Amino acid sequence: MSGKRRVWSDSAPLLGQQHSQQKSQHQYQPRSVSLEMTTSAVPATARSVFLGIDVGTGSARAGLFDENGKLLGSSSSPIQIWKDGDCVEQSSTDIWHAISAAVKAACSLAEVSKEEVKGMGFAATCSLVAVDAEGSPVTVSWSGDSRRNIIVWMDHRAVEQAERINSRNSTVLQYCGGALSPEMQPPKLLWVKENLPDSWSMVFRWMDLSDWLSYRATGDDTRSLCTTVCKWTYLGHAHMHQNNEKDSRDMEACGWDDDFWEEIGLSDLVDGHHAKIGRSVAFPGHPLGSGLTSTAAKELGLVAGIPVGTSLIDAHAGGVGVMESVPLSDSEPKESDKEALCRRMVLVCGTSTCHMAISQNKLFIPGVWGPYWSAMVPEHWLTEGGQSATGALLDYIVENHVASPHLANRAASQRISLFELLNKILETMMLDLKRPFLASLTEDMHVLPDFHGNRSPIADPKAKGMLCGLTLDTSEKQLALQYLATVQGIAYGTRHIVEHCNAHGHEIDTILACGGLVKNALFIQEHADIIGCPIILPRESEPVLLGAAILGAVAARKYCSLHEAMKALNAAGQVIHPSKDPKVKKYHDAKYRIFRELYEQQLSHRSLMAEALA
Repeated sequence: MSGKRRVWSDSAPLLGQQHSQQKSQHQYQPRSVSLEMTTSAVPATARSVFLGIDVGTGSARAGLFDENGKLLGSSSSPIQIWKDGDCVEQSSTDIWHAISAAVKAACSLAEVSKEEVKGMGFAATCSLVAVDAEGSPVTVSWSGDSRRNIIVWMDHRAVEQAERINSRNSTVLQYCGGALSPEMQPPKLLWVKENLPDSWSMVFRWMDLSDWLSYRATGDDTRSLCTTVCKWTYLGHAHMHQNNEKDSRDMEACGWDDDFWEEIGLSDLVDGHHAKIGRSVAFPGHPLGSGLTSTAAKELGLVAGIPVGTSLIDAHAGGVGVMESVPLSDSEPKESDKEALCRRMVLVCGTSTCHMAISQNKLFIPGVWGPYWSAMVPEHWLTEGGQSATGALLDYIVENHVASPHLANRAASQRISLFELLNKILETMMLDLKRPFLASLTEDMHVLPDFHGNRSPIADPKAKGMLCGLTLDTSEKQLALQYLATVQGIAYGTRHIVEHCNAHGHEIDTILACGGLVKNALFIQEHADIIGCPIILPRESEPVLLGAAILGAVAARKYCSLHEAMKALNAAGQVIHPSKDPKVKKYHDAKYRIFRELYEQQLSHRSLMAEALA
């Protein structure tokens, strides 16, 4: 690695801490704030600081970055979530309060004055927000609770609506892998219209969460090309020959396919030039309105008028925060920036995992979302794969094992995470059993990780998880094996996505990874060994927040384009290389073959049972 980049070497797994904040909170909890100081405070000068805000599944976070992309300080505040079967809901009011607490705490911790914040941006999960003409919440819940006005991204209530929409084979579907997921917005909108007609008639704006946050901050209803293209079937390439990023402005929304909305029974969303779903769109980072309103500034403890950049989905902000985080090396063959950029895939690994790659030409890949024009890096096509449950699946496997409570107590007494303790148990087992390498412990155990359906590349929301090789053993060692097999199953899923993308035109040979799961050394090494690619981690530990802050830097005209800002503010950290042992490759190739066969077996079983019940 070049000495020009500082290496980030934090390898201590923190998964238990990350996901403990994402559990359901059915009762309102007093607002608490988690603080992290990443660097020593810098004395107040005429510096420029950029604020990134990210709303995840379980918390709202704020991070402050200097002009070199270094994190000065961050904070988080938990958000409320309601889960009832396939229905998962949140409150926009609660989320805004959490953001306010996190921003104030981050500024205090980093000793950043409000006058030093020169730009800001938002990232959030692709959840669906409903508000009325006054901006007040409209319930999307069977409960009728008006606070619950957000259908969370992972909500699967609209599976049947997604199937009906997909059966029509609309031309817009070719731009989302051939089929809409129930996690996208059109099926959820159709569900609300069919099941909650009173709410449907009250809603004045339907918004992706990150767009709602920007609207709440600026009063500007312009939507992001990221959210509309990725989750709403908006055809961003309608603007391809009309506008470029450097002539940034809000653009009249000419990419809606009115026939699609009419075909699926949502023609009322076409009314008023698509007023309810977006009359204008903009590239990520485009400055919105007149910046932060005085009301929002007071609530966040900031100065009115701060430029606010058009938003990104959280995973896509992670992509912006890491995609240029590559080590500098004079020995590498020279190729154009664009060529190099198009050989990388970003993994954003948290509750779920998103797999993102870009290309200069559109690539249609069955079962993988996209091609999306300008949805992450402006004027490039985005391919987006994903796994709906990764961190959530590891939590599920561990927490539902009988040995988990005792193991959690042991981890707490040692002041390490539960996952770090599991990794230590596996190392000891490898030595005691004289295994040639750690991965070989699971030769008799295989996991298909589709516990929340398969998002990519099979695109089967009805897929189920499978765990093969169970015994009556209930020990901690058996839990450790199940955990390792699950990590491997997740990594085989990523290998499947990478191979599928490369078979359809991509040439991915480098992986960049970020998110809570990459702090787990075993998780990231198994991915490198199984995919066969080096995996680069970013220098900064909060790349999603950095991606959001980059939006603010672009909005403040610090950089002429999003890509220029990425090149200036991204930086590489540790590089994880795959094992050079040919036995490791041979082992994983065999297990990968079994992994692929598990789904085929499931399809066969599904067909047999359907026949029996016909």
